[in-house]
Amino acid sequence: MSEPTVIERLARISALIAASGRNPDEVAIVAVTKGFGVETCREALAAGLQMLGENRVQEALSKMEEVTGGRWHLIGHLQTNKVKLAAGRFALIQTVDSAHLAEAIARHAPAQAVLVEVNIAREPQRSGVSAEDAVELVATASRLLDVQGVMGMGPAEGDPMPAFNELRRLRDEAEQRIGKPLPVLSMGMSGDFQAALAAGSTMLRLGQALFGPREPARRAPF
Repeated sequence: MSEPTVIERLARISALIAASGRNPDEVAIVAVTKGFGVETCREALAAGLQMLGENRVQEALSKMEEVTGGRWHLIGHLQTNKVKLAAGRFALIQTVDSAHLAEAIARHAPAQAVLVEVNIAREPQRSGVSAEDAVELVATASRLLDVQGVMGMGPAEGDPMPAFNELRRLRDEAEQRIGKPLPVLSMGMSGDFQAALAAGSTMLRLGQALFGPREPARRAPF
């Protein structure tokens, strides 16, 4: 039996979104193409997926040169020494996790759209601002950049719902703090997106659910 196509996998995901009581048109899907080639990027675009997510700046920039169209998202940690390359090149940088990084991006592209990444899993190996400091960082970053919401990853093991519910609560608190909507709640990956939907996610980051397994040496947690 042949592997399902991206269009077929996307149809299944859309059905699961609808089955969860959510409107598929109101849940954005970022196709995580990190570790896949440019043909996979083109397949995603042909299937109607306009947002492409990459972890590494250099890999993303290389693909941008070969792939026409698409709105590229940076979903991996951004080092300050790569800010000059990234700022202004991505439709959305999802991983602002410090005031220092927000300031560095603003020096190059003050209109850059970003999300504040929160370490809702409270795992030391994960990037992201602490949950305790998240609202303050949103307030600081929103004075420098176009902050559109927050992003987080569930825990590596166990029930992700408490973490996802906390991110939604932090987003709501941040909206009250800055006095404007933060429409993007980016949470949910291939292994836990149904829980994220139940918690109110408005943006899923899906790789293997759309494209199947990566090669073992190139596998990523998305």
